[in-house]
Amino acid sequence: MGIRTPFLFCLAAAFVSAAEIPQGAHLLLRMENSLSTRTAKEGDFVYLRSASPIAVNGQIIVPVGSYVQGVVAETKRSGRVSGRAELAIRLETLTLAQGTVVKFAPHLNSVDSGDSGQKVTGAENKVEQAPTKGKDAARIAILAGTGASIGGIADRSWTGAGIGAAAGSAVGLATVLLTRGKEVELRQGSTLDVVFDRPIAIE
Repeated sequence: MGIRTPFLFCLAAAFVSAAEIPQGAHLLLRMENSLSTRTAKEGDFVYLRSASPIAVNGQIIVPVGSYVQGVVAETKRSGRVSGRAELAIRLETLTLAQGTVVKFAPHLNSVDSGDSGQKVTGAENKVEQAPTKGKDAARIAILAGTGASIGGIADRSWTGAGIGAAAGSAVGLATVLLTRGKEVELRQGSTLDVVFDRPIAIE
């Protein structure tokens, strides 16, 4: 009995100290720094903290506030005529409260987009900005309408309105061509949901 007790104690201790993040587990992360396709470069560091815990069998193995570090894997600015902004990040390490560092590579499932329209696309941890074609068309239409009103008032004829509309459309098109679309913005405090593609052992 005296021999078996230490053995069982060690076995129980090993069971308690070793845990595993299961495949398919979600983890909500909060940005500690801000990133934008306007200024971000490939290789820039990304710092986050866990905003939700991961619990297995009633035991919290990843507490809230755990540190996560990653890097910018790819960045592309929004174009003036075509091309949406894109930002890809690669998460690399998870640091727990007791100092344990775990290498991991979960995939990005969703981002806190607010009213920006940006969203995760594909399986490459890439965030893409929404297209602006509808807004561009609306901007041209508004300026064309304004030009028509001014032309009609000045000339008091449909000819004047037509000239004004054409001028307004030209101004609207020039404005669209000279203005970049929205950039991808991951601001400090915004959240990202990541999913584990494989089990991760924590010792």
